[in-house]
Amino acid sequence: MKNSIFDITEQNNDLSSKIVAGLERISEAFRVLLWDYAKITGLSPIQIQILIFIHCHNDNLSNVSHLAKEFNVTKPTISDAVKALELKKLIKKMPSSNDKRAYTILLTDQGKKMVKATEQFVNPFKEILEQFSSNEQKQLFNHIVKIIFTLNRKKVLTVQRMCYNCRFYEKNQKSHFCKLMDIKLQDEDLRLDCPEYEGKPANNIGYDNNISCG
Repeated sequence: MKNSIFDITEQNNDLSSKIVAGLERISEAFRVLLWDYAKITGLSPIQIQILIFIHCHNDNLSNVSHLAKEFNVTKPTISDAVKALELKKLIKKMPSSNDKRAYTILLTDQGKKMVKATEQFVNPFKEILEQFSSNEQKQLFNHIVKIIFTLNRKKVLTVQRMCYNCRFYEKNQKSHFCKLMDIKLQDEDLRLDCPEYEGKPANNIGYDNNISCG
């Protein structure tokens, strides 16, 4: 049996272990940057993530049930965060006309200002990536798409609105095509989060293991 990938000897003798350890270190950097903004604003990381998500997505995704799936946490965890945001007057609830227990979460003007103050926490990563060549960015993106899609298929990531899972996506040999927009897509045109996304049957996913990665 292999040693842990965090074992230094294992890392130094296995490239995939080095990559996994590197990704774990990058994820830690995201957590550090998010916590830094949390300390400044007096919000928790999940509260910041909820505000940013609501700001950037359609109202039909802005409810407790979906947010719990989106962030892989329990409904009570989201409900507690929503209550705190409501007390801070950063969000408001719009009751559903069909279900008195359900509601859509909307940002207040103060909430929109908070988003502008917090969504910059990822800027250090963007600044680093902008130093990469166009070809390096394309190759990295293609590998990231492959990793995210595979994690979704393994049900590690439960919600994905990416092209490979969409009913409008087709793949012929090495060519990507969007039936909704009626256009051929390059690898870098694939979307990780598409507002027009509609899921396809689980047995009809368009991805294959031979996708080009640059």
